[in-house]
Amino acid sequence: MKKAINTIVIIFAIVFIFKTDAKAYSGDPKEFINEIVTEAKSILSSNASQGEKSKKLGNLALENVDIKFLALYTIGPYRKTISEDQLKKYHTLFEQYFLKSFTSRLTEYSDPKIEMIGIEVKNPKYTMVQSKLLGTSEKPEVKINWRVYTKNPEKLLIRDLIVEGLSLARTQKEEFVSVIDRNDGDVNKLFERLEEFINKN
Repeated sequence: MKKAINTIVIIFAIVFIFKTDAKAYSGDPKEFINEIVTEAKSILSSNASQGEKSKKLGNLALENVDIKFLALYTIGPYRKTISEDQLKKYHTLFEQYFLKSFTSRLTEYSDPKIEMIGIEVKNPKYTMVQSKLLGTSEKPEVKINWRVYTKNPEKLLIRDLIVEGLSLARTQKEEFVSVIDRNDGDVNKLFERLEEFINKN
C-alpha cells in the first residue's frame, strides 16, 4: 500500500477513541467530534497496553465510522461489476484492513491536542467539522476536516477525513481502483494486496 497513506492513517488513528461503557454522543456534529477528541486525549495518555487500546478503538470505529459506505466508495465503479460473493469478501477484507491500518499506529501519538474551529453545513445530509491538530516542536500543525453524515441526527457517522485538503477516502479509492485497473479489472488482485497487509506482522 502507498506510503503516502501512512501520514493520513496516523492522523485518522489519533482522533478515534474507545469507550468502556455505552455512551450516547451528541447529535450536534461539532459536539460529536469534540466529545470523541476529548476522550481520545484521555485514553491515549493512559497506561493501557497497545493491544487493549487497539481492540477498544476498533470497536468504537465499527460503531461510529461508516465503514460499509467507505468500502463501497473506495472500490469505485467496480462495486457495480463484481459478484455478490466477491462484494461480501471485499466488505470483510476492507473492514479488517481499515481497522489494522490505524490501530497499528495508535501509540505514535500519546497526547494529541486537537482544537475545534467551526462547522460548515454542506446540505441536510452532511456537515464538515473543521479542526486542527496543534503543532509541536517535532510535528507541524495539521488542518483536519471531518465529514459527518447527519441524515439520522440520533446516529451521526464519520465518512471521511480531509487532512490539509487531502481526502482519506478519495485517496484510498484512487489506490484501490489503480490496483484493479493495472490487473485488467481483476478485483482478486486487490483482495490479495489487502490480505497481504492484514496478515503482515
